Amino acid sequence: MKVTTLSSAMAILFVPRMVIASASSSTFILTSNGDVFEKNHDELDIEFLGNIESKPWRFQTNVYGNGSTNRGREERYNLWFDPSKEFHRYSILWTAKNIIFYVDEVPIREVVRNDAMGGDYPSKPMSLYATIWDASSWATNGGKYKVNYEYAPFTSEFKDLVLDGCAIDPIQKFPNSTACSETDTWLESRDYAIITPKSRSAMRRFRQRYMYYSYCYDNVRYPITPPECAVDSNEKQRFRNTGRLRFGGSHRKQARMERARRKRRSRAASVSDDQTDM
Repeated sequence: MKVTTLSSAMAILFVPRMVIASASSSTFILTSNGDVFEKNHDELDIEFLGNIESKPWRFQTNVYGNGSTNRGREERYNLWFDPSKEFHRYSILWTAKNIIFYVDEVPIREVVRNDAMGGDYPSKPMSLYATIWDASSWATNGGKYKVNYEYAPFTSEFKDLVLDGCAIDPIQKFPNSTACSETDTWLESRDYAIITPKSRSAMRRFRQRYMYYSYCYDNVRYPITPPECAVDSNEKQRFRNTGRLRFGGSHRKQARMERARRKRRSRAASVSDDQTDM
């Protein structure tokens, strides 16, 4: 599925349901014209990764700017529901100021533009695509599980698509900056373009419970933290230098382990005080 090309500000809302196999990826992509921008295209992704039966579904968001495909900005999450059983809402807001990814009205990730990003912030006209593709080399447990085509055909269903933005010629490299200014201003004023304190708390809870990888904490890939990363000290403590959860455990397991460590420290301090009193 492909939708009309829009300028550098848009909001999309998807309500899909999919049946895909291990190592296949169902993807919603905003991307600029690869023929016009052959080596410097922009892209925003929501990708459902391959699923293993009885295991939580996983998905990732990604941001590319100016052809920076060698500098992936992936974040990966577990889902708290089975997306193949019922429809849910997935949304992306993209403006000249920020990018926000949503699941069922909850913001899960925000990228705020800053000068240090330069051309790595997506700013070219983009079209919307939806596709299913074979991602056997990486999508499920790092490529451990491959697509089993005995379960084909694989399907995705969509409904209630909402797309707001300023339509332009898809091969126009440099759209008139004033032609879409009114639409851009309108989008930036919408309630979903601003993360309120309440919704920011919801985003923090989502990330604490479900995010299991963030490139911002991957010091192996990025010894110098990318400029758009707003490093959260609490998030950083939960991740190794590889950006993954410590010890490979779940967030709930991490919380239990942290409580156990605090109890051990408390008991040790109590024993030390008793010995001092003696």
